[in-house]
Amino acid sequence: MNRGGMNLALFDLDNTLLSGDSDFEWSQFLIEQGVMEREVFEVKNHTFYEQYKAGTLDIHEFLEYQLRPLSRHSRHVLDGWLKEFVQQKMLALIGAPAKKLVAQHQAAGDICVIITATNSFVTAPIARQFGVENLIATEPEHKDGEFTGQLADIPCFREGKITRLENWMTQRGWGWDSFSHSCFYSDSLNDLPLLGKVKSPIAVDPDPTLRAHAEQNGWQIISLRGV
Repeated sequence: MNRGGMNLALFDLDNTLLSGDSDFEWSQFLIEQGVMEREVFEVKNHTFYEQYKAGTLDIHEFLEYQLRPLSRHSRHVLDGWLKEFVQQKMLALIGAPAKKLVAQHQAAGDICVIITATNSFVTAPIARQFGVENLIATEPEHKDGEFTGQLADIPCFREGKITRLENWMTQRGWGWDSFSHSCFYSDSLNDLPLLGKVKSPIAVDPDPTLRAHAEQNGWQIISLRGV
């Protein structure tokens, strides 16, 4: 169904809208709470983060590490931790330029979507801080309201972001041709597949690989850091 005239604005979350990584910070928060053993998990957390930045992350290995703690605690306890995490860790990573950028797209009537590899449990309250209703994230499986530690869908990572986005469009009767314009803001080389699909790829405080690619292809490069 071609509805033309609509604009699609896609936003990566970690190190793009946020001046940090919510996945990494969530694990650090659980370590600080004594929920995850520091000696074992802190090294793993840093290792996975370096692999992500290098573009070598095994997403399934990482998600097993990331989702397992969700299955070991009740949803009630997790929800309490999450609320504390957002207040303690995330609000400080949301800068005025990022909020202004999202607000500008919303004011223009664009369909705004945060699309992130981080799981939806951690990112849903962060998306709400930006006033963005549409969140496409890695989905942890839950049964009877409790997390199982498994995945409910393909990871929203690299090419998986395209698959998950196109599935999301299809559910609404849309395709790429439904949009007269599409843009995607990201900091990461891991998002090169989706950046290549939109009409306006925009590199935000990009990693070296993405910066080189953006410069070579004449993509816009912006910064959202600062107050």
